[in-house]
Amino acid sequence: MNTPPLKLSAEESRFLTAVRTLGSATALPVVMSAGELVKLIGVIYHDTQTSAQLETACPGLWERIKPPANYYDLPEGWFTQPLTLGPWEHVMLMRLAASHIPDFATYLKCLAELHKRRRKYAMILSAQPMPTMVQVSPRALIEYGHLEPEALASWLTWRKFFYDLDNRSAQETGYLFEPILAAAIGGQPMSAAKKMVRRTGDDSKGRQVDCWKVMPDGQALAYEFKLRVTIAASGQGRFLEELQFAEDCQNSGAVPILVVLDPTPNPRLAELAAAFQAKGGRAYIGDEAWHHIEEEAGEVMARFIENYVRVPVTQISAFETTVGDDPSRRRMRLLDLNTRVVGGHLELNIGPYRRLIERHEDAALADDSGQSD
Repeated sequence: MNTPPLKLSAEESRFLTAVRTLGSATALPVVMSAGELVKLIGVIYHDTQTSAQLETACPGLWERIKPPANYYDLPEGWFTQPLTLGPWEHVMLMRLAASHIPDFATYLKCLAELHKRRRKYAMILSAQPMPTMVQVSPRALIEYGHLEPEALASWLTWRKFFYDLDNRSAQETGYLFEPILAAAIGGQPMSAAKKMVRRTGDDSKGRQVDCWKVMPDGQALAYEFKLRVTIAASGQGRFLEELQFAEDCQNSGAVPILVVLDPTPNPRLAELAAAFQAKGGRAYIGDEAWHHIEEEAGEVMARFIENYVRVPVTQISAFETTVGDDPSRRRMRLLDLNTRVVGGHLELNIGPYRRLIERHEDAALADDSGQSD
């Protein structure tokens, strides 16, 4: 494994750079070491149960890189523990894995994106600054007098801090969720600037497409991925945009496909599905949506979607229950929350569970938009 390979092709070089790097233009860039990359490849051998092929090709390597548990059960420190490698060993392993595992490049790309986003968010939890009074004190006017001033100052600060953390979590998930689903089924996201789908009545404007996929016969598919369709009145303008998407796709020569992972029924979901079908498209909801994604993904990437996307989303959603007999009304019983800063750590106590987060605030995050390249 230490024999220097032939020079990297341009395609290999671009792929390796993209897989290892995230957000070089932001305050918290992530660049994976060669050892971290090799361990991710070990996770893929573990997931696909193909380690025997690696052991046959490179005796002893599997023992050095095999994960002690499934990915989500691995401690963060396992990936950063030192691993001695030859200067080209990670490249050789990447090439070898591609010969052993179908869809290896796509699997590695998706897993690496997930891993880098998780790494980055762990850094955000550590570095996100506590809000200053300049940011939150004007909000005291809404609640002043209901709490003692000292308590209100802490309430406003904690509330803004958790809002900032949640906002960054939403940003990181947004960069991750739809591109992973698109890559898994063999497509790719398309920005509005690409104009693959043009707005009806104004060809100069395009529509953002969650996943654009061209079939072997030349038929273009334009996917809209959604976790859930809600009936919130505040989303009326956005909902009209979603209804229009199906018509814009049809007029642009693409088949509109709606994929909604949450099956909770409501009138808007039914209306949106009907709009897609009326324009020659299809709608997949709930179990049908998961089945469609996994069927399009193929055996290996279906395993990725199941383990890394469906299981976490389903397990977390299971704690939400229906209110009364109305399936559109959902609620969960919240565990008690207690949080404090102690000894340079953020301590979270959620019900009987405890988590410590080491804190090293980075003032640059106060203005960082969270955007990544």
